[in-house]
Amino acid sequence: MNNRIQIFDTTLRDGEQVPGCGLNKNEKITIAKALEELGVDVIEAGFPISSPGDFESVKALAEIIKDATVCGLSRAVKKDIECAAEALKKAKRPRIHTGLGTSDQHVFTKLKITREEVIERAKACVSYAKKFVEDVEFYAEDAGRTDNEFLARVIETAVQAGATVVNIPDTTGYCLPEEYGQKIKYLADNVKGIEKATISTHCHNDLGLSTANSIAGIQNGARQVECTINGVGERAGNTSLEEVVMILRKHKWLKFETGINSKMLYPVSQLVSDTMNMPVQPNKAIVGANAFAHSSGIHQDGVIKNRDNYEIIDPAEVGVNKSSIILTARSGRAALNFRLGQIGVHLGKDELEETYGRFLKMADEINVVNDPELRELVEGYTHVNA
Repeated sequence: MNNRIQIFDTTLRDGEQVPGCGLNKNEKITIAKALEELGVDVIEAGFPISSPGDFESVKALAEIIKDATVCGLSRAVKKDIECAAEALKKAKRPRIHTGLGTSDQHVFTKLKITREEVIERAKACVSYAKKFVEDVEFYAEDAGRTDNEFLARVIETAVQAGATVVNIPDTTGYCLPEEYGQKIKYLADNVKGIEKATISTHCHNDLGLSTANSIAGIQNGARQVECTINGVGERAGNTSLEEVVMILRKHKWLKFETGINSKMLYPVSQLVSDTMNMPVQPNKAIVGANAFAHSSGIHQDGVIKNRDNYEIIDPAEVGVNKSSIILTARSGRAALNFRLGQIGVHLGKDELEETYGRFLKMADEINVVNDPELRELVEGYTHVNA
C-alpha cells in the first residue's frame, strides 16, 4: 500500500468558518501561495456558491495555483456543483468536493429523507460532478456517528459512481481514536472497489482528539488527511496540519511521509495567525510561543547539556530559530550562567553564587528576567564584558 500521505489543506474553507476570521480574495491568494510553497497536495479554496466573494476567490486561486490541486466544496445539489465547476474552470488540477450527511441524526432530523434517498443522492452528486471534472471527492458528513454497515453502502455507491477520494468526516469530533481507526479499516475491508479511491480523514477537535483520530485513520488505511494551519476551524477547530506532519516525521517506524517542507511550518503558521487575526495559543504544539521554551530549572539544565533531553524536535526543523531559556524564579544556576554567557558575561563560581541569590529575589518580583535586568544584576563586576 502507498505510504505517501496526501495533505489536504482546508484553512481557506473550513478554517475560515471561525467567527470573525473571514478572508478576502487577496488574503486568500497570499495564504494559498504560501500553502503551495509549503508543499500541500490539495488546497480547498472555498465554497463557491456560498457568496459572490467566495466564488471569485476560488476562481482566482484556480488561475494562480499550479502545483497543488484546487478544490471547491459543494452540497449534493446540481446548482452547487455547477457553480464549483465554473469557479474551477481554469484550474490546472481541479477537484469538486461534494456530498451529504449519512448519520441517522443528519438523515432524519436535518435532511429529513430516508437512507435509500441518501444512497440515490450520493450516486447522483458524484455522477453529475464527474461531467465537469475527473477528480471528484465525496464526503459523508457526520460519518463519525454513522453506522459502519450503512456508511460502507454509501461509500461503495460513491466509488462506483466515479469518486476518486472518499472523505470520512468525524464532523462533531465525537469518535475515539480506536473507534475512528476501526471505521476506516471497516471501509477498507468491506467496500467493493475501494482500491480505486483514496480514503480521506476529516476530523474535528470538539473533544481534543482530531489529530489522534487522523493518525489512527492513517494507520488503518487512509491516505489523505484534511487539516488546517494552527488547527483553525469550526467550533473547537480541525486537525492541525503541523501536528500530523511532525508526528509522521518523528515516528519514522510508521513509514509514512508527506511532501511538506517542515521548515516552513512556523512562518506559515504566523502568516495565517496574522492574516486571520487569530493568535496561536502559547502552548500550541509545534508552533506555539512556548513550544521550545524552558523555564523549569531541571528542564533547563537538561536542555543545556543535551537538547534531546527535553526536545524531540529540533526547532530548526519547523522554522524556529532556537530554543528559549526563560529565566524565572524556577530557574537554576545553570540556566542563569547560560543566559549570562549569551550576553557576553562570564562569572566565577563565587560571583555566580552571589548573583544567583539576587537573581531569585528579582525573579520573584518581576516574574521573567530579561537581558536588561541581567545586565543590571552584574553591573558591580567591573571585569564583565556586558
